[in-house]
Amino acid sequence: MIRHARPTDAPTLARLQTYLREPSPGLLDAALDADAYSPATVLVATADDGRPVGYLLAVPGDGTTYVAELVVDPDHRREGIATALLSACAARSERLTVTVAPDDEAARSLYRRCGFEEARRLPDFFADGAAILYRR
Repeated sequence: MIRHARPTDAPTLARLQTYLREPSPGLLDAALDADAYSPATVLVATADDGRPVGYLLAVPGDGTTYVAELVVDPDHRREGIATALLSACAARSERLTVTVAPDDEAARSLYRRCGFEEARRLPDFFADGAAILYRR
């Protein structure tokens, strides 16, 4: 099931965030804080027991929604969760963009399967190097 994140999801999402190459804890915290102004949205995928097993953090801007973070618990990968999160995000935004490390073939393959196309390379985007910008 896909739903909006709740403040009570914070500890689980923070754990999931550790699987990311360059997490943005402040952005996630702001998106989950009901008292803070943040345009970011967090969608959560849950297991049958209601426990979050993945999330997508999206930030709207300039005619597109940027997928800032997408992560699935390693024990639940290859179950269609990332695809479901991207579909739910796409239902709320006509245009999506995402940046991916050139050596992250699993992520690049996912985005291509979901209809994203490579737009351009961004040198020095990540702390450890370049990124590829994908659009859908």
